[in-house]
Amino acid sequence: MNKWDPHDRLEEALSARFGGSVPGKIPRKWERFSDVAILPEGSFSEDFWVADESLWEEIAKALGAKRLGRAGEVSGEYRESGIELLLGDNDWVERTENGTFYGYHFTRTMWSRGNVNIRRSIAESVGPGEVVCDLYAGIGYYCLPILVHSEAQMVHACEINPESVSSLEWGLRANGVGDRCMIHEGDNRASTVDLNGVADRVLLGLLPSSEDGFEPAMRVLKDSGGVLHVHGLAPAGDYGSWLESVEGKLSALRPNASLASRVERIKSYAPHWEHCVLEVIVA
Repeated sequence: MNKWDPHDRLEEALSARFGGSVPGKIPRKWERFSDVAILPEGSFSEDFWVADESLWEEIAKALGAKRLGRAGEVSGEYRESGIELLLGDNDWVERTENGTFYGYHFTRTMWSRGNVNIRRSIAESVGPGEVVCDLYAGIGYYCLPILVHSEAQMVHACEINPESVSSLEWGLRANGVGDRCMIHEGDNRASTVDLNGVADRVLLGLLPSSEDGFEPAMRVLKDSGGVLHVHGLAPAGDYGSWLESVEGKLSALRPNASLASRVERIKSYAPHWEHCVLEVIVA
């Protein structure tokens, strides 16, 4: 047994707690950030674990954490994280990624560490003086890196979840970029009514589908065209069918435009489905 390996430390601690024999399966993976460890959904939920604060304390110590959470399903119109706080007094966390500061309540708003590369690449693609509209801004996953790492003139950040809006406001202050961002709270189909034709680039970062944002996206895009970044789920190994479907729906909203698209795979989302981003140039 390797005393430096957190899984081995966890197994040793639980074995000692239960008289030399671990009663059930121990997770091999978890998410670790700041002083927090997030266990996979369902971990240690069986009755034989006799879960109490002392169990959570032992698990957290083995994993080198002070706070402990357990993952749950992202759900609802507000895309709430579903994480359950098992150990600790609060769920606020601050983290830095690619020189960008984020702060959020991890039991109330979601975070996806698997999107780190696309967050960086979209920020790098924004040109000087561009006006960007982020239709699903969340805590600022994409719009904060754009503001920090590009010379965008303005970012219009649309978000329906009040918790996410509060975190986005924190991020704007922490990064010192609030003067180039305007937040539009509420359903983006209503909050963008005064943004017709203003954007060079529109972000549609909602899963499993951002289709409800297609109409406002094409409406806020400049008459001369621009770029859309459309997130969605594509069948594994068959991105073409998803691309054709998205292009067809976008073309119906701007019939005289020409579209050129490129698909980028982000990560596996579920069996036989993959999170992809479609970059669509509208001209």
